[in-house]
Amino acid sequence: MPTESTKTCQDSPSGQLLLGIRQFNAAQWYECHETLELLWIPATGDLRNLYQGIIQLAIALHHWRNGNFNGAISLLDGGMEYLSTLPQICLWIDVAELLRQADSVKKQLESLGKSRMADLDPGCIPKIVTASV
Repeated sequence: MPTESTKTCQDSPSGQLLLGIRQFNAAQWYECHETLELLWIPATGDLRNLYQGIIQLAIALHHWRNGNFNGAISLLDGGMEYLSTLPQICLWIDVAELLRQADSVKKQLESLGKSRMADLDPGCIPKIVTASV
């Protein structure tokens, strides 16, 4: 069984990652950040970038919900930067789809601006999708 420091994108996700995905998709973004941080610390290479990217997207959405426009935009950018270094699928996560959704929500937030950020369409909130492998 590979450890976080020896896993690659082709491996299957851990139970801890699956929990983090469920938390992210249930809008439990702070909890997702806490869960994935435990995986991120020992991870290296692509997996470190995957966890860091998801953590930053989760905290970006947490900031959006709390009315922190600049924090949301900044962390959406950072999360997308980490995820853009990865293959389209990593640990069964459809990274390409997550990037597309993150870019879409960022563009919508930017068009709404700080004063109307609460009007964001809830249907555009990113969800982590797993891909069949």
